[in-house]
Amino acid sequence: MKRFLYELSESWKIAVAQMRSNMTRSTLTALGVIIGIVAVTLMGTAISGIQVGFDKSMAIFGDDVLYVGQWPWKNVDDWWNYRDRKKIKTEYAEGLNRMIAMTPNSNLAIAIPTSSVYRSVKYMDSEVNNVLIRGTVSDYIITSTFDFKEGRFFNELETPIDKSVLINGQPFKVVGVISRQGSFLGLFSLDSIVVIPLPAFQKYFTAKSEAEILVKVKDKTKLADAKDELAGLMRHARGLPPEKKDDFSINEQQALKSTLDPIKNSIAVAGLFITGLSLFVGAIGIMNITFVSVKERTKEIGTRKALGARRRTILLQFLIESTALCLLGGIIGLTFAFLMCFLIGVAFPSFPIHFSSELVLVSMLVSVLTGLISGFAPAWSASRLDPVTALRYE
Repeated sequence: MKRFLYELSESWKIAVAQMRSNMTRSTLTALGVIIGIVAVTLMGTAISGIQVGFDKSMAIFGDDVLYVGQWPWKNVDDWWNYRDRKKIKTEYAEGLNRMIAMTPNSNLAIAIPTSSVYRSVKYMDSEVNNVLIRGTVSDYIITSTFDFKEGRFFNELETPIDKSVLINGQPFKVVGVISRQGSFLGLFSLDSIVVIPLPAFQKYFTAKSEAEILVKVKDKTKLADAKDELAGLMRHARGLPPEKKDDFSINEQQALKSTLDPIKNSIAVAGLFITGLSLFVGAIGIMNITFVSVKERTKEIGTRKALGARRRTILLQFLIESTALCLLGGIIGLTFAFLMCFLIGVAFPSFPIHFSSELVLVSMLVSVLTGLISGFAPAWSASRLDPVTALRYE
């Protein structure tokens, strides 16, 4: 063990000396690894950021809330069948709550009626178009994930408390401002929403509105049972006979995740394939330069073997040299990647950058493995050299 540690220490010293004496060649050789590590780190950061943003966006829907609507949260081929369904009515919520109250050990807590439409919102000289106007009841806060910046429930818009805004020409008084939520997967803003009392909504915004019933579940671990129970209650509320299919959809967070997961996984696979190619190119460069180093130092290897150096010692020396070169490239690559992530975070604050310590460890491990794999073949050939033939090499 003591001899091995000594050989390890000497091999590191030789590796450092070789990189110093061939600085330009070492830098150019490490460039492939640098590019590969930058690609791996940036892709890992992007994938982690997408996952963080995805989970944050999914949390807005709540994992203990069921959504009763006309359409399912997935692509459908027979869309005309869903189009011809009867509209969901907000009045169903009252009936559902009565049935929930009469059901012993119900898995459901409360049903919340909502109705939504897109309109413009104006405050003084400022106007925002395509704002989601949602009419609901005061219990809506139970099913939402809103955090209030100031005031109390009803309303979200970046306007001062007690000021009035015009929604489609009708004045509404602001009683609360919700904290900024960002966007859903970067597709649409979750901050362009105004929540108003349902009676006021029904008075001014009934045209082209879409109703939805939000149902809070008591225990999210029994979501499947709650979904079955809700389906039975909705069939009763709609007056559907046993032989007829459901003419409504019960959606949940998991259904949306199962639809989006394949897209997210495809992005991850494609990204890892591209970064893998970058590392492969870098590994070929390391292998090539290590073979060149073996050829240049054939007499040195022969001398060392003639003086008693073991094959293991020669093998270890060249493996450490290739690994040291990859580690150098990994450190430089991580530095570049960190700076690039920092600049991206400054330029695009809404993009979820997640540069974790685990990613740093993975990148360094990849650097070490790249060095060991790419350096093994030339190191093995060096360890197998015959000392007599090596000393005669010109």
